[in-house]
Amino acid sequence: MRRFSIRLFSHFSRPQSTARLATTCLLRQEGFTGSFPGFLPTIPHPSRHLQRGVSSTATSQHLQDLSGPEQRLLDKLYEGLISGQRASLAESITLVETQHPRKKELAQVLLQKVLAFRRQQESSNGGKPVAFRVGLSGPPGAGKSSFIEVMGKMLTGQGHKVAVLAVDPSSCTSGGSLLGDKTRMTELSRDMNAFIRPSPASGTLGGVTRTTNEAVVLCEGAGYDIILVETVGVGQSEFAVADMVDMFVLLIPPAGGDELQGIKRGIIERADLVVVTKSDGDLVVPARRIQTEYTSALKLLRRQSKSWNPKVVRASSHTFEGIQEVWAKMEVYRDAMLTSGELQGRRRAQQKVWMWSLIQENVLWHFQNHPAVRETLPRLEQKVTKGVISPGLAADLLLKAFSESS
Repeated sequence: MRRFSIRLFSHFSRPQSTARLATTCLLRQEGFTGSFPGFLPTIPHPSRHLQRGVSSTATSQHLQDLSGPEQRLLDKLYEGLISGQRASLAESITLVETQHPRKKELAQVLLQKVLAFRRQQESSNGGKPVAFRVGLSGPPGAGKSSFIEVMGKMLTGQGHKVAVLAVDPSSCTSGGSLLGDKTRMTELSRDMNAFIRPSPASGTLGGVTRTTNEAVVLCEGAGYDIILVETVGVGQSEFAVADMVDMFVLLIPPAGGDELQGIKRGIIERADLVVVTKSDGDLVVPARRIQTEYTSALKLLRRQSKSWNPKVVRASSHTFEGIQEVWAKMEVYRDAMLTSGELQGRRRAQQKVWMWSLIQENVLWHFQNHPAVRETLPRLEQKVTKGVISPGLAADLLLKAFSESS
């Protein structure tokens, strides 16, 4: 296994003839020697890298790889983004979401500039984050979109700038998505202090696209101080959104059956706040019962934070009852986590999680597109489907073909 790992690493660390864009230069300025999708890494000698940084001459050389139109496009997007232009933000997120190899490289250059700008903002803010990230999840019918619209309107009324990244389910057949969140949040979508970006899940586990994390960075660079990330549904795979936000909120509808049994324990353990929605009219009594059940259940779970005990509250998007209380709980959570330093530590840990998730995704892509694998795969797939060999043996044979040819 160790020999295979060494071969795998050596395969991906060979210098390639891939274009050297400004991404490489900007990353090396920060002491990073890896690469992003579309790049195969070139790893310099460690001692040489530690002894000296990348000079400004090298920086200029790498920046020359950008064509005139590309440079003008990035400058236009960056200037529009940091000045708060919604059109520039929308275009920047589109650039990040693209699958075009060259545009993916340009997107990383833009992201590095925005990250540098955000670091300056955080530095002037005493090292504290300039935005508060909240993830919202819950089963279909929990009223996530209605809750976000009411909460968003309340926050913009208080002077906040709110960005909503809503991920919609995609069709497994056509790949299309209704992207209906923007149509459901009619009032919020017309608010000039709000930005709603629906994105297709595109088959991504948990309904969080691989570029959602980067879209959050762009929204923060555009001046939005509250980022709400709404996901497709609820389940173990919703850990994806919990690994990119400061606070994870679980929305539960009342009177939907045995709710406590219907929601998996894993997702409850990650919740920092549970909101029982639709607590109005005839549903007030069931909502109170669900609130009691979840309050008892949370006491049995291990605490994630030393500074915060998860809370359960009731709210109604129809009567607005409890909405202010929900935001008050969020503010208390944010202040407690900032004071203890746990919020900053959580963000640092999340960056590592997302780095490794992208590494896994890219290693899998290179493996699937390796000539030896592509040549062997159809024959082995046929044998597996006919029951001639086991899936485990087929996987071992593919890995062996990959490592030997590398």
